[in-house]
Amino acid sequence: MGKDNKKSILDDRYFMQIAFDLAKQAGDKGEVPVGAVIVKDEVIVGRGYNCPITTSDPSAHAEVMAMRNAGEHLGNYRLLDCTLYVTLEPCVMCVGALFHARIERLVYAAKDLKTGVCGSVIDLPAETRLNHHMHVTNGVMAQEASILLKQFFAQRRKK
Repeated sequence: MGKDNKKSILDDRYFMQIAFDLAKQAGDKGEVPVGAVIVKDEVIVGRGYNCPITTSDPSAHAEVMAMRNAGEHLGNYRLLDCTLYVTLEPCVMCVGALFHARIERLVYAAKDLKTGVCGSVIDLPAETRLNHHMHVTNGVMAQEASILLKQFFAQRRKK
């Protein structure tokens, strides 16, 4: 493994850990624990976590909240040369938003076998007929994210 590859893996884990911390904040508020950060030039420019319940907004997924935050920070709805780190494989709504924002790279932790559209249910980023394409990396801190989600839903079932 080359030096650049090793650095990329370390960077991915570093930024995913921050997304994971945001996911815990969502869980503490009774939201499904998913967190996201957007990075440009190795600097976090956007942060978000799931909050559709507390905001009564069905679009308030972690990815969308992070994109809103990054757009405000950068003063642009196009998030060129950015990477989004998220703790759960994105849904169709979020991937559509990622395409419109022109996110260059997506890194996600756990697969979502019910609604994930980056390889689990379907693979929208691989669809060649669409006008935007992004690089996708998965599995970064997947076990930790999966455990967090399982614990959250186990707690909800007890109530």
